[in-house]
Amino acid sequence: MTLTSGLFIYIVIVLSATFHEYAHGLAAFSLGDDTAKQAGRLTLNPLAHVDLWGTVLVPLLFILTAGSFIGWAKPVPYNPLNLIDKKYGSLKVAIAGPAANIGIAIIFGLLVRFGANTFLAPYGVLVQLIAFIAYVNIFLALFNLIPVPPLDGSKVLYDLIPSVGRVFDRIGFFGLFLALVVSFYILSPIAQFLFTLITGAGIL
Repeated sequence: MTLTSGLFIYIVIVLSATFHEYAHGLAAFSLGDDTAKQAGRLTLNPLAHVDLWGTVLVPLLFILTAGSFIGWAKPVPYNPLNLIDKKYGSLKVAIAGPAANIGIAIIFGLLVRFGANTFLAPYGVLVQLIAFIAYVNIFLALFNLIPVPPLDGSKVLYDLIPSVGRVFDRIGFFGLFLALVVSFYILSPIAQFLFTLITGAGIL
């Protein structure tokens, strides 16, 4: 991975994580909770969502040393007691972030599928950059759906199967290290499959 491509992927991670957290806040707001808005987090300004570890140190470390990527932003606050949907409100808020990343991946992935050999054909580098955006968002969505705290997947699991969710909650922040291991050995082939499914192209 060159310095230029690494910098591009880092920028994509920051912006994608921003959309991810904004989606959480927007979902909570649409369900009656304005905690994120009051905290100044219902915004697409990346600076409002920067997390020292997840948005700066870990992504840069992985990009510069391992030639791979991972990252997350500062979680958007919300109060589940304010949600009008008491049963599935928290689940909807939790799933909104990964859903936003999947939405971005589908949009840019379809641009690759239908544009690479037509209107984008003369712009090979642009197609490659668009494909990177799609892949990064697929990977971030999958990573955040790993059911260990503090990732979104733990909240989804807790709402769907509370007894199992409580067991995973006991892992604490050790779960983040477990998630990094899972991302290396399990998520890559899944992300590659989804990327190919959406774009119709092999992984870059």
